[in-house]
Amino acid sequence: MSALPVDSQITFLYTRDLKKSAHFYEEILGLPMAVDQGSCRIYHVAGRNAYFGICERDTAPANPVGIIFTFVTQDVDAWYERITSHGWECEYSPRTNETYNIYHFFVKDPSGYLLEVQRFAEVDWDKSDS
Repeated sequence: MSALPVDSQITFLYTRDLKKSAHFYEEILGLPMAVDQGSCRIYHVAGRNAYFGICERDTAPANPVGIIFTFVTQDVDAWYERITSHGWECEYSPRTNETYNIYHFFVKDPSGYLLEVQRFAEVDWDKSDS
């Protein structure tokens, strides 16, 4: 069965404090805003095809687990420097993960979501032979 077309993609995470989260994503990470919907903000993360959104909800988890939002980039070290230069603590400095053949680090956003910044060791990691 062939795949139906998808024009773009948005991942939304809930927060209890939109102001704090917006500051992190806009000022610390420097993500460009695509649209401000009041209680939700959507950011460009990869041109005009992939987006990231945060929405303020009273039902947002207090300690989110089981979610890792990953930014794939060739310049992991520059992202680490940007984040730490704003006084934000990462779980560890960038390092190689032999199991997954990646170079990465983790940081938590103000709501406690785990973010990963990584690059794949293989440039064509997303190509399949099938």
